[in-house]
Amino acid sequence: MQLLLRAVVSVLSLAGRSPRVKICRIKRRSRGSTQPFTLIRHRWMKTGCLSTHCARQYSSSAQKQHIDMSEFPVDRIRNFSIIAHIDHGKSTLADRLLEMTGAIAKTECNKQVLDKLQVERERGITVKAQTASLFYQHEGQTYLLNLIDTPGHVDFSYEVSRSISACQGVLLIVDANQGIQAQTVANFYLAFEAQLTIIPIINKIDLKNADPERVEKQIEKIFDIPKEECIRISAKLGTNVDQVLQEVVKRIPFPTAKVEEPFKALVFDSTFDHYRGVVANIAVFGGQVSKGDRIVSAHMGKTYEVNELGILRPDEHPTEKLYAGQVGYVIAGMKEVKEAQIGDTLYLHKQPVETLPGFKPAKSMVFAGIYPMDQSEYTTLRSAVEKLTLNDSSVTVQRDSSLALGAGWRLGFLGLLHMEVFNQRLEQEYNASVIVTAPTVPYKAVMSSPKLIKEYGQEVVTIVNPAQFPDKSQVVEYLEPMVIGTIITPDDFTGKIMSLCLSRRAIQKNMVYIDDHRVMMKYLFPLNEIVVDFYDQLKSMSSGYASFDYEDAGYEPAELIKIDFLLNGKPVEELTTIVHKDRGYSMGKAMCERLRDSIPRQMFEIAVQAAIGSKVIARETIKAYRKNVLAKCYGGDITRKMKLLKKQAEGKKKMRRIGNVEVPKDAFINVLKKK
Repeated sequence: MQLLLRAVVSVLSLAGRSPRVKICRIKRRSRGSTQPFTLIRHRWMKTGCLSTHCARQYSSSAQKQHIDMSEFPVDRIRNFSIIAHIDHGKSTLADRLLEMTGAIAKTECNKQVLDKLQVERERGITVKAQTASLFYQHEGQTYLLNLIDTPGHVDFSYEVSRSISACQGVLLIVDANQGIQAQTVANFYLAFEAQLTIIPIINKIDLKNADPERVEKQIEKIFDIPKEECIRISAKLGTNVDQVLQEVVKRIPFPTAKVEEPFKALVFDSTFDHYRGVVANIAVFGGQVSKGDRIVSAHMGKTYEVNELGILRPDEHPTEKLYAGQVGYVIAGMKEVKEAQIGDTLYLHKQPVETLPGFKPAKSMVFAGIYPMDQSEYTTLRSAVEKLTLNDSSVTVQRDSSLALGAGWRLGFLGLLHMEVFNQRLEQEYNASVIVTAPTVPYKAVMSSPKLIKEYGQEVVTIVNPAQFPDKSQVVEYLEPMVIGTIITPDDFTGKIMSLCLSRRAIQKNMVYIDDHRVMMKYLFPLNEIVVDFYDQLKSMSSGYASFDYEDAGYEPAELIKIDFLLNGKPVEELTTIVHKDRGYSMGKAMCERLRDSIPRQMFEIAVQAAIGSKVIARETIKAYRKNVLAKCYGGDITRKMKLLKKQAEGKKKMRRIGNVEVPKDAFINVLKKK
């Protein structure tokens, strides 16, 4: 910054001395504000400039209007979140609410303002729940509305459940064209179980095929909410959005926090800033906190001094204090990632309080190994994983190592999309390139003898790494995770979808018509059958109209087998997989074919085999590069040719015996991606 300022000053001084250089002072309007600029150009230039220097101050806190948070007592605070299925208009409604309350200027550029991550912009989905504080005038009084925009995909349901715990009400959005979808049902029950006030909103009424009457009947039938309570809006055009804010103030209760009590706050989200350390998002459940106060983390027991605090509008807006019932951020010099645990309780030094219940830990549904491309990048990747898991607390981390890939981690995710987004964020935000192994689900094994129970430390062992799968002789039975899957689809595709579910070993539990044309089916699925490509096949079969959601349904006994993959008789640990007995052969055959196409040819023949225990069930051969040793033989006796071929075969046999086959890392990636 200093070098930049020096350069600008030197250019200005040069311009002042030279008669051929003209200095112009101009003002440019940008997003509703006027900023002074200095334009330097040569006198013979009609357009264009040598340098443009913005005179705007870089201290954002100095320019921002001071807000006295004591003006908002608890009875004038409303905390609510927006929940819906994917692409039903949550982020668009959040944009309109921000515009109407003056948090952001009204421009054409306001599209998904709260979706700040690059991965969210690229994929067009919300990944992280984002908070924004709004000031709303209603009947002569100013209300503080704390809005949380949540993700809509099942893989990010932990973000929704965390957001709901910090609110007193929700806006349940339903698309007027698509109607109720699977994730709408799942999110409704999350809010219903938390006993929150639910305001149903029918969005996209401006669409040509919109049918709000049909959607109102669906809401009344499935959720038992009277259709008179539904609000019809168009978030894109801003139709009836003001009514949403009025209903939020009227229907949603204020928080039960009290200012007279000692300070107590819940950390519901946090991010890591390279310059300021950990930025913690907090919900204040009692008392007040000021800049300069000494606060204590209940989890770590460490004391910190509050350097900065404020509210999110949606950018950081510093204030002097935060009071009970309010939501904001606090920076207190936490330098280590592990110091800011999501669900932690903060309180004032020497004023201990009873810790808040926090959040139920997320239950990982899919596990995968993550390894650096090069072991020299291990330390950098460890730092990146720690910082990213601070921001995404639903990921579980466990140290792991592999003979082929070196040291790494076994990470637990809520689903396959969650895994892909985590990997993409590692690359985009931390410039870390990684190898991700095949996704697996957590199986369980009931050990057979007291000796084995003592060795493993427990009777029922959870297996997240297929390489550690115990042999059948050591086990009474294997257990596989099950899920209850909810599918909502137009009835035209019912037959195809039922066939798909049966091919995935699913058991039908329920089937009801939610209106004249849409059917809701419930199936009991083995998690392993739906984790990789089930959703893609469901979408393609239904022309994109079917929606899918699942929830945990415990474990059930299953006949499981471990398939090892061997190259010239040597097992490749990273490709080991666990499948149901009925799928053993087809899976082994398909993987052998993909390995044959991915592994480069050698000077000797390579046997690619799939084996269950000591029994080989499938084999493919990668042919050797072969020199034409008969090229110099023009005619002559056959014995001469046979002698040369025999000599070559012996050389190949010796080379195969002493040669090692290493699977290149790009071959690993190709095989696992296609899986």
